Amino acid sequence: MSGNPPLNRRLRMGLIGGGGNAFIGRVHAVAATLDQRAELVAGALSSDPIKARNAAHEFGIDATRAYGSYRGFIGGELRLSEDQRNEFVSIASSNHTLFLI
Repeated sequence: MSGNPPLNRRLRMGLIGGGGNAFIGRVHAVAATLDQRAELVAGALSSDPIKARNAAHEFGIDATRAYGSYRGFIGGELRLSEDQRNEFVSIASSNHTLFLI
């Protein structure tokens, strides 16, 4: 299947964390795109801005959608039109960096 009825297209995915030597980011990306119902279009793949942008090419993310921080990711995606911005986000940062309420 390559689409999501009734949309008949792939959902646009964002990824936060999981770049570099991290294992789980690749798992999230592959799992979400395996059935061709989603495509990874944007990400902030590290808490280090340089590492975050450099890791994007390994995930097939265009440099214009490779953000240096999650704040940059949110702001950058909100500047895009609704038909271009990501539609869902997978959080793949390390467990110790997650904030629990």
